[in-house]
Amino acid sequence: MRRRSFLAGSAGALAGAAVARAQPPADVAEFPADGPRFRTAVKLSMVSGEGTLEERFTTAKEAGFSGIEVDGAARDVKGLVAARDAVGLPIHGVVYGDSWKQRFTAPDPTMRAKAVAGLDEALRDCETLGGSSVLIIPGVVDEATAYADAFARAELEIAKALPTAEETGVDVLFENVWNNFLLSPLEFARFIDAFDSPRVGAYFDVGNVVRIGWPEHWIAALGKRIRKLDVKDYSRELQQEKGLWKGFGVELGEGSVNWEAVRITLEAIDYRGWATAEVRGGGLDRLTAVAEGMNKVLALS
Repeated sequence: MRRRSFLAGSAGALAGAAVARAQPPADVAEFPADGPRFRTAVKLSMVSGEGTLEERFTTAKEAGFSGIEVDGAARDVKGLVAARDAVGLPIHGVVYGDSWKQRFTAPDPTMRAKAVAGLDEALRDCETLGGSSVLIIPGVVDEATAYADAFARAELEIAKALPTAEETGVDVLFENVWNNFLLSPLEFARFIDAFDSPRVGAYFDVGNVVRIGWPEHWIAALGKRIRKLDVKDYSRELQQEKGLWKGFGVELGEGSVNWEAVRITLEAIDYRGWATAEVRGGGLDRLTAVAEGMNKVLALS
């Protein structure tokens, strides 16, 4: 078989596997086929830091969001549970932000051990909070970390936390970020499949991929591996004019993301789940505008 034919066949088989891979039963229960395809959420870090946790949860709910996601770096679990119950706004997941600096792929085994311990703690806290996922950065490739080493270390270290994921029923979800690692959707899919666990999947960030590709292509390739979405836009024009990070300086629907194509492809893979804003935050007025922007790009209103 010619190499080109082999690669084409492999890509087709992977795409088929993506569609066939099933989501955990919890997702089906929370997002039934006869209900809304998306529920919108906001990161707690986006809500203005003034006021109590209960007041910040109230702001998020009044802005129009159906849920909230919290960062694991500075968490008051008891306080968050109390705010959740008082306001009636569910916490759908935890962001293990420390996985940027406490890397699963670090050359130092002590740092890798800290990353695993932190993930284990985040999984248990997420269960207490009533959430269904912990978002992590699976690894970083840099001058001190070769690509092949990053791949091997990430597989080895993250697998150590999967018994806790199984015990708690909380998913470990990998976000696509600018980490010089897992740079194509096919590689990302193979990395997820290597764990052979229903508790492992993708937390797909729509805006993050625009720098290196097209979100709808990644969605099609990842398929059912996508368990949750981060929602933001990115402008290739601003990137070219003002610099790489300036591309994020656009409102939802005003960048280079083809939101219609994104919606069509999400429907094609039958995605049903949380869609969480990850943009500039603020107070009630700003968050209301963000919620309205999400409703527009996701065709919820």
